[in-house]
Amino acid sequence: MKVDVLLGLQWGDEGKGKVVDYLAPKYNVVARFQGGPNAGHTLEFDGHKHVLHQIPSGIFRENIKNIIGNGVVLDPVVFKKEIEGLAKFEINLKDNLFISKKTQLILPTHKLLDAAYEKSKGKDKIGSTLKGIGPSYQDKIARNGLRVGDILAPGFEERYRNLVSKHESTLGHYEFEYDLAEAEAPFFEAIEFLREFKLVNSEYLINKSIQSSETILAEGAQGSLLDIDFGSYPYVTSSNTMTAGACTGLGVAPQNIGEVYGIFKAYCTRVGGGPFPTELFDEIGVAVQKEGNEFGATTGRARRCGWLDLPALKYAIMINGVTQLFMMKADVLSILDEIKICTAYKLKDGSITEEMPFQLLDEEVEPVYETLPGWKDDITKVRSMDDMPEELSLYIRYIESATGVPITIVSVGPDRTQTILK
Repeated sequence: MKVDVLLGLQWGDEGKGKVVDYLAPKYNVVARFQGGPNAGHTLEFDGHKHVLHQIPSGIFRENIKNIIGNGVVLDPVVFKKEIEGLAKFEINLKDNLFISKKTQLILPTHKLLDAAYEKSKGKDKIGSTLKGIGPSYQDKIARNGLRVGDILAPGFEERYRNLVSKHESTLGHYEFEYDLAEAEAPFFEAIEFLREFKLVNSEYLINKSIQSSETILAEGAQGSLLDIDFGSYPYVTSSNTMTAGACTGLGVAPQNIGEVYGIFKAYCTRVGGGPFPTELFDEIGVAVQKEGNEFGATTGRARRCGWLDLPALKYAIMINGVTQLFMMKADVLSILDEIKICTAYKLKDGSITEEMPFQLLDEEVEPVYETLPGWKDDITKVRSMDDMPEELSLYIRYIESATGVPITIVSVGPDRTQTILK
């Protein structure tokens, strides 16, 4: 059985958690393949709102194996808090949650380094979530990092101290005050807690599931335009957020990739710094932000809002090999009389392009817009494509025609039930 991949096509916050939860009954396995506690996957059902940061979004479904893959960076303290927060739901976590021994650990000093690096950038800061993600991946690439499997070895604390000593030496070059001792007590408590779970060679687990014809969904975090290689560098995350990242982040061969589900909002949002060609700075942007409750699930920061960007969307579709599109938050645009879509960019020299420039920050880009009528209807109770307002159907058809990929799911609200399958 092939591994289906679900990922965001914009700058994150597309609604991946809700869709994974909705699709989960079709799958035997749900596996996170990159990112860490900088992710915030929001699920709403039965009148409750849940935000997952490191645990796969299939955790609320019985009899589904949930895997935290080797491409993830894991903060044990956040992990412990998440598990404790799920206790009231009586989920069988000890049996249904598996953590790769090759998953990198986020240490307290990684978070301190993250804050020191960001502070030193001043007005040029990139908008880091300060969760220690970048420094943890930095240690991974430098071959200094500690992995989940290392906590089972007798010399773990010595290796921890050696790495922390290197971190403290680096911190000494920054004007940055910190109290490491205060952060270490909960860290080591969380390490003991982590040892109670199934720490496995997850690449064998997932490939045995493939060979056993189990259905598998690989869950991405952040979004394609935040990819370390193909995103709006340097305003990106520290991992590969695209389909290829599922292969390296889980140990899955490329020929075993099946459907690629690309999730996008009916408009665009972005948190923190970085280029955003279609950003709205007027009352429409404020209205969309308010209607869409556009505040980060992880950081609480307000999200910048703008019109749908087709060149960026088509770029993400291309590099991911997307086979199906899922459009989220269509209900938010119900407040507008008309809706604009960016179809191309006008460059400084007057030329028109549909390609993403190498460096959006240095290239002056003016969006070229097409205007479509709004639907001005409350669609939150719509449960069938046949009952969609004609204007919304036109919007959907326009995007399908422009991208060449079918939109097979439309979300009309945050709840699990407000999901329309085409």
